[in-house]
This record gives sequence, structure tokens and C-alpha cells, in this order.
Amino acid sequence: METEAHVGRTETEAYVLTRPERRSGPMIFASPHSGRDYPAAFLAQAVLDRHAIRSSEDAFVDELFGMAPQMGAPLLAARVPRAYLDLNRAADELDPGVIEGLVRVPHNPRISSGLGVIPRVVAGGRAIYRGKLSLAEADARLKRYWHPYHQALARLIEDVRSEFGQAVLIDCHSMPHEAIEAHTRPGQPRPEVVLGDRYGATAGREVMERVEAAFAGAGLRVGRNAPFAGAYVAQAYGRPSRGVHVVQVEIDRALYMDEVRVEPLAGFADFRALIAGVVAELVGGAGEVRLAAE
Repeated sequence: METEAHVGRTETEAYVLTRPERRSGPMIFASPHSGRDYPAAFLAQAVLDRHAIRSSEDAFVDELFGMAPQMGAPLLAARVPRAYLDLNRAADELDPGVIEGLVRVPHNPRISSGLGVIPRVVAGGRAIYRGKLSLAEADARLKRYWHPYHQALARLIEDVRSEFGQAVLIDCHSMPHEAIEAHTRPGQPRPEVVLGDRYGATAGREVMERVEAAFAGAGLRVGRNAPFAGAYVAQAYGRPSRGVHVVQVEIDRALYMDEVRVEPLAGFADFRALIAGVVAELVGGAGEVRLAAE
């Protein structure tokens, strides 16, 4: 059940939605992988300790973008952890390797790697569970967390699109530093931010250029679509022809956190201020994007 903690803030066990006093444009920010409310029963089921399980978490990303409502844009942040339920996967991306009672499923590289909607592994391919979960438990997680989050996101997008004629969703994530190193060719500059629009399928060109310019203007090296082009949220909601644009943003974790300890670096506040400048540029320049798109 939803409860209003204070004006502009809605909290459920699945997410926290913080709305601005007044929306200043079509921008929306969401963080589906920063949830850190780990159920005690889940931790008891897991082989890994709580620290190891957090390696899949986009830790502190909701804090990096936490100023968006003050600037006129809503922020939808997950509370449910990614290792427990992945909100950036389709509800039917169920893994027979971790869920009992499933018939054979079509080939899906995310499921094959253990990263379905109920993940089998965390970063580094480390198994989460001792055995398998029941299909009933998987369905219960989807009903309790996945559907409420996506219902809230869909409503938010439609409300913004109705008001401004379009909606621009910035789907906020972080990426392991080693993943960037592994996918960067020798001699090539390593991107610090990777923007994904499924190679132009989920966001208009003007929108993508504006997002890239905002991060580059903050002094960050920006890449596009490699190694992260956008997952379920981008694919499911990005419809540029209908005025809904989705850009997935991946930020190198080494810029602001100790990945081993899962703790903010000493310069976290400074980096958060830098991201605040990016958000301000995006929210403030959204009208220009809209005019260009029209």
C-alpha cells in the first residue's frame, strides 16, 4: 500500500517516488538497481554474505541523482535489491537454473548468464542460492515488487507525456570499472559514462545528443552503446515516434565509490555535485530538446 511520507514523496516496499513541487519539463529520472532493502529471509537463503551480494547493486546511484526533484524532475528509485529481483528485466525472463517447475524457455543470453528477472548469480558469476526457488516464490516476488514498480513508471511516463507532449526517461545505472577496461581497445580512451539507446531505437537523435553534451560538458568521457546499449526498461518504454525517449546511463563506479568495500569515496560529495550540474543542464535544457524534436 502506498503511503505519503510528505508532499511529493510516495513510498512503497518496492520503490520511492519523489516528485517535484512543479514539473519543469519532460525529464524523468529512475534508478532500478540501487535498491538495498535486503529481506532477512533472502539473506538466509543465500550462499553469499550480505557484502558479496551487494556487488550487483548500483550502490548510491539514487543519491547521485537525488537532487532531480529539487530541479523540477521526478525521481523513481527502487528499494528492492537487484540480486533479489531485477527490475530491468522482463517479468517473463525466468531462469530454469534457479526456479523449479519451469518448462524449457527460449534462448536468452541474460537468462543463460544467470541474470534473469530472478538472478541466479551476482557480479563475477558467483551463485546466490544453495538450491532452487519455487515458481510460487518467483511469482510472489514479481507481484510484490516488479509490477508495482513498472506500474508506477508507466504512469509517470504517461503523466509527463500528457503534460509536455513527450517524456524523456534517464534510466540511471553504474558499471563495474573492470567491465569498461575489458571492453576498451588498447590505446583507446576509456569511457567514464556509457549512454545506451539501443543504437537509436529508444531515443531521438536530438535527445541523445543533448544527454551526451550534458555529461561531456561536465568533463566526463562519454561513449555510446558499448558495452551497454540498454536493457528491458529502454526496450519496453522507449518509443521515440510516440514521444517517449529512454536513455540508459551507466557511470563508472570507480569515479565515486570503493567497489570492494561498497563505500563512497572521500570525493563522493564533489562527484555528486558534478552530477547535479548534469541534471540541471538536462532539466533546464529539456525545452530546447522538445523544440528540436518537434
